[in-house]
Amino acid sequence: MSNPIKRLLGQTAIYGLSSIIGRLLNYLLVPLYTYVFADPADYGVVSELYAWVAFLIVLLTFGMETAYFRFLQETDDKETTFSTAFFTVGGVCVLFFASLMWFNNDIERLIILDGHNEYIILLGAIVCIDAITALPLARLRAEEKAAQFAGIQFASIGVNILLNMVFMLYLFDKSRPEEGVLFILAANLCASLVKPLLLYNSFRQIKLQINWTLFKTMLIYAAPLVIAGFAGIINETLDRILLKQIIYDPNNPSSFHEAVAQVGIYSACYKLAMLVTILLQAYRYAAEPFFFAQMKNEDRNKVYVNVMNLFIAVVCLVFLVVSLNIDIFKHFIRNESYWAGLAVVPILLMANVFLGIYYNQSVWYKLSGKTQFGAYIALIGAIITVVINILFIPTYGYMASAWATLIVYFVQMMLSYFLGQRFYTIPYNQKKFFLYIGLSIGLYFLGSSIQTSSAVFNFFVHNLLIASFIFIAYILERKALIKS
Repeated sequence: MSNPIKRLLGQTAIYGLSSIIGRLLNYLLVPLYTYVFADPADYGVVSELYAWVAFLIVLLTFGMETAYFRFLQETDDKETTFSTAFFTVGGVCVLFFASLMWFNNDIERLIILDGHNEYIILLGAIVCIDAITALPLARLRAEEKAAQFAGIQFASIGVNILLNMVFMLYLFDKSRPEEGVLFILAANLCASLVKPLLLYNSFRQIKLQINWTLFKTMLIYAAPLVIAGFAGIINETLDRILLKQIIYDPNNPSSFHEAVAQVGIYSACYKLAMLVTILLQAYRYAAEPFFFAQMKNEDRNKVYVNVMNLFIAVVCLVFLVVSLNIDIFKHFIRNESYWAGLAVVPILLMANVFLGIYYNQSVWYKLSGKTQFGAYIALIGAIITVVINILFIPTYGYMASAWATLIVYFVQMMLSYFLGQRFYTIPYNQKKFFLYIGLSIGLYFLGSSIQTSSAVFNFFVHNLLIASFIFIAYILERKALIKS
C-alpha cells in the first residue's frame, strides 16, 4: 500500500506549483504596485477592493466545494452530485450579479469609493467567473488530475502577470492613479476568463441534473461552512476595511488620505507575511480531498497526526525564514514609505501559523458532519476581530489589526483543539505542538537580539539559527516520511 503522507506531499507539490508560484508571482507584483503607486493611499484602494473579493468568493461558492468532496464519497452517481453543486453556485452568482448591477451606485457610496462604481461592476464580474469555475476545478482535484489543474491555474496567472506588466509599465499614467486601479481589475478579469475557456470541455459535459433531496442535504451541510468561511474572511481581511472606515472622519476631508494610506502600508507589509498563507493555500488544495479519502482508512488518526506534525514544522520554518531575514524581504516593497509597517510582519506570520494549525484541526468537524462547530468557532473569532479593531485602531492604527489577527487565530486554534478532542478525538502530539512553536518563537527573539552593524554577520547568525531548526525538525520527522 502506498504511503498516504507521501501521496499528500506529492499532490501538495503539484498543486503548489500553481498556487505557490502563482501567489509568488502575484507577490512579485507588490514591487510593481509600490513602485507605480508612489502614494500608499493609491495602493490602499486596490488592497481594499481585493479585501471585498475574499468575502464575495466565500459567499458565491457557498461551501459547495467541500460539500461536493463530502458527498462524492457516499454515492456512485458522481455526475448528479457535481451538477447539483454546480447549479447551486451558478444560481447564487446570477442573483448576485443582477443585484450588483441594480444597486452598484448605492454600494459605491456605502463603501466610500469616491464615485468609482465601475470598480464594483468589474469586481463583481471577476468574482462570479471565479466562483462558477470553482466546481469544475474542484472536480479535477477530486479526480486527482493535479497536473491539469495546475496547467489551468498557470495559464490564468500568466495572463494576469503579463497584462499587469504591460498595463502598469507602458500604459499607466502615474498622474492618474484611478486608471491604475482600472488596469489592475481589467487584467484580473481577462485572467479569470482564461479558466472557463480552458475548462470548455468540462462545461460542455455538464448536464442539467439536480437531485433536490441531495440539494437540500448539501445546503444543510454547507450552510455552517459558509458562515464559518464568511466569519473566517472577517478575521482575515476585515481589518483593511475597518482601517479606512474608522480612521476616516467625514468632518475632516484630509483624514481620507491618511486612512487609505494606512490601508496601503498595512497591505503591502501584510504581503511579506503571505508566504505562510501561500504554503497553506497549496496544502489546502490537496489536503481537503485527501482527508476525506482517508475516512475508511483504519490508520487515519495516525496519518492525521503525522500530517499535523510535518505541517507545523514547515510553517514554523517559513515563519523563521521570513522574520529573521526581514531586512532582505523588505526590498520586495520598492518604496521606503511603505516600510513603516514592517513591525507587523512577524506578528502576522505567527498568526498564519496558528491559522494553518486550525485548518488542519478542522478535519474533525468536516469528517464527523458537525460543521456547525466550524461556524461557532469562526463567529467567535469574527466577534473578537471586530471588537479589537474598533477599540484599538483609533489609538494604534494597523498595529491593532495585526495583533487582533494573532489573538483571533490563537483562540480559534485552541477552541478547535478542545472541541475536537471531545467530539472526534485525534491524538495529536502536543509535545511537538509546543516544541516547534516555542522553538521557532525562541529562535526569532534570539536572532532579533543579535543585531550588529555588519549585515553579513547578522545574515550568517540568523540563518544558522534557521538551519538548527531544520536539523531538529528533520531528526524528529524523518520516520514519518519513511513509513506510515
